[in-house]
Amino acid sequence: QVQLVESGGGLVQAVGSLRLSCAASGRTFSLYAMGWFRQAPGKEREFVGGIDWRGGRTDYADSVKGRFTISRDNTKNTVYLQMNSLKPEDTAVYYCAASRRAIARVGTEYEYWGQGTQVTVSS
Repeated sequence: QVQLVESGGGLVQAVGSLRLSCAASGRTFSLYAMGWFRQAPGKEREFVGGIDWRGGRTDYADSVKGRFTISRDNTKNTVYLQMNSLKPEDTAVYYCAASRRAIARVGTEYEYWGQGTQVTVSS
């Protein structure tokens, strides 16, 4: 079992930055690939990015590539999403998720999910 808790969301102006954190419980965190997803009102959940269990490989959606960076610290059981150059269209609830398999862009590949944290970007 892995429990995930996101934090760091909030209100920010466009072109600003935020860093989200996802803290995981359990001693097996380092075995999981981690993903970040987001869901805006009235829209489907979408993949934002992911990182493999060692932190050596990442994958990003085209919409955030070059602006967002995912990292992890397995000693702290935490994965991060650094978001720079934020745009109003980045407004959404952001979720982290854990998978015992590889990074995946499909949410059904992830076994555990956090409760989400709201990010609002004003223009």
